[in-house]
Amino acid sequence: MLGIDLIKTSRMQKLLNRYNERFLLKFLTKDEILLIKSYKTAAGFWAIKEATAKALGSGIGSECRFSDIFIYKTTKGAPKIALSQRVVTKFQIEEASISLTHDGEYAIAVVALQSSTTNKIKQF
Repeated sequence: MLGIDLIKTSRMQKLLNRYNERFLLKFLTKDEILLIKSYKTAAGFWAIKEATAKALGSGIGSECRFSDIFIYKTTKGAPKIALSQRVVTKFQIEEASISLTHDGEYAIAVVALQSSTTNKIKQF
């Protein structure tokens, strides 16, 4: 299962200027907020969570909330995700891989999830 998201980083900058940390708390935990170095980092984290929900095929909503996706970093600074037990069980997720990049005014995230229920390609 694959999901991708693109966000213009200036959009995140405007939201942070207007709502400050209150906006970050809408989609990040306090531990995730500690990893935010700039509005560009925040935009990347938004893209990761949106791409994850798209990979699940649910979007952000009752089946997968922002709080079901936790972003952390490796010792080398690469972002990784952990999923809540509820989401892992519901979607039978076995593995997750992510890629995040920033280019100019954009942050782009791609998330690949492997599920034990992932169907093979349909034939016709």
